[in-house]
Parts: sequence; structure tokens; C-alpha cells
Amino acid sequence: MKSTPDAASPAHPGAIETLGKTSLKIVRRREYGRWFADTVLALLVIGIVWSAVNNPNFQWDVVFKYLLNANILRGLLVTLELTVIAMGLGVALGIVLSLLMLSHDPWLRAFGASYIWLFRGTPLLVQLIFWFNISALYPEISLGIPGGPTFFSFSGNSITPFMAAVIGLTLHEAAYMAEIVRGGVLSVGHGQSEAAIALGMTRLQAFRRITLPQALRAIVPASGNQVILMLKTTSLVSVIALPELLYSAQIIYARTFEIIPLLVVASAWYLFMCSLLSIGQYFLERWFGKGFKKAY
Repeated sequence: MKSTPDAASPAHPGAIETLGKTSLKIVRRREYGRWFADTVLALLVIGIVWSAVNNPNFQWDVVFKYLLNANILRGLLVTLELTVIAMGLGVALGIVLSLLMLSHDPWLRAFGASYIWLFRGTPLLVQLIFWFNISALYPEISLGIPGGPTFFSFSGNSITPFMAAVIGLTLHEAAYMAEIVRGGVLSVGHGQSEAAIALGMTRLQAFRRITLPQALRAIVPASGNQVILMLKTTSLVSVIALPELLYSAQIIYARTFEIIPLLVVASAWYLFMCSLLSIGQYFLERWFGKGFKKAY
């Protein structure tokens, strides 16, 4: 018995014409919960902004008066200098430490692990105070062979607050960057470095030419976060009386007693600089992420 195709079946030639002539009305489902949450959030944000603008205790006239103050701008420059120098040195030292951690030599791995344990396990504030008072522990700092000749030496009192801040921030940042770089390197297939070594490259050449460029895709986002964190972390050096952004604001409000407006000024500059860094991080991630599909 020969069966005839059903007219409603998609295999029937007239089915496409029938579906094409049928007008379907799409009704979007009402999301009352999302509308309610959006309304509450909008009212909350408007309330906060309205309260801040109309609160006379913020003293917005004083805020705008000191926003471009010469002392504040000099403090901002010191903050940027600390961020660039400490981050640059921290990244370089962190790459070296990551190589030690990835080494086949157990003594090199032990040294790298001990460094990270020490500088990541103690608070940065304590480290800054320690380096600022290093002359109490080492009045004369020498570099040479233990029990042998000394290559050069200098007085511990010659370490300025800026030097102490750079040393403390760099050594602390290097411990975190070492783990970031190590994680990025481990995300690259081990077979690629083995193939490079089989072609005659040294381990260092394979790392620099093959592994590291690919690992940057995983390293850049975390490193961008570290740069932003470093910018804000520089505020801790105010404890050693280094006139960066926060300490410059503290000097002014210690004289004028306008504490809240000066803190708002410092916060505004931190937010502005972090916003610029976030934009730069976004474009860097796009650049290093070329050729890779997003996971969402």
C-alpha cells in the first residue's frame, strides 16, 4: 500500500508555503522580578547620588578647590612613579622567580618557594616599616663574599623613604607576579616546550620564544589587576611619611581640618587613574586574546 505524504509534514513541498503564510505573534514573557529589581536599584543609586550632592558636610566647594592643588598633583606624580617603578621591577623579578619555581633543580625551587612564602605571608605594611628602619638592623649594608672581600657597601641611613617604598613594594609584588607567571606558563601545553628543546633550543630560549608569548594571554588579565592594586597599595607608604597622594591630602587636612573633602579629592584621583588603567587592561586583553574564542 502506497502512503501519501502528510500535508502538515515538513517534507511536504507545500508545508513551507503554509508556514510562510501563517502569521505568528511573539509575546515576550513579562519579567516582573527583573523590573522590580531594576527599579529598586535605580532608586538606590539616585538616592545615594542625591544624598551626596545635597549633603553640605561633603563641602564640594572645598573639594573642587583642592582637586588641582599643586601639592595634590605632586603627590599624584609620586604615586604614579611608585606604581610604574615597583610594578616594572616586580614583574621582572617575578618572571625570574617563576623560572626558579619551574626549574628541575630542587634547590632553585626551594629558594623560589621560600621567597614567595616570606614576602607573600607577611603584611606589606610591616615590610614597608621594616625597610624604612633597616638602618637599626644593618647600620652598614655590604655586598660581597661572606668572610671574603667586599665589593661595595653603603650606610643604612642613606635609604630614603622613596627607596624604602620602592624596595618594599617591589619585593612584595614580585611574590604575587611569580605565581601569576607560573600559572600562565602551566596553562601552555608542556609538549610545545619539549618540541622546541628537541629542535635544539635551550630551556630558556623555549620559555622566552614559545611558552611565554602564549602564556601572556593568561598572564595579562591578572597582571592588569595587580597594576590597579599596586596603584591603590601605594597609599600604604604614607605610614613612612612619603608625600604620595594620600599623605599629601593628610598634610593639608592636618592644617585645615577639612578631612572629608580632602579624602574625597584623593579618592577621586584614585578612581580616575584606576579607570584609565581598566580601559588599558581591556584593550590589552583584546589584543592578546586574538584568535581565541570566548567562553561565553
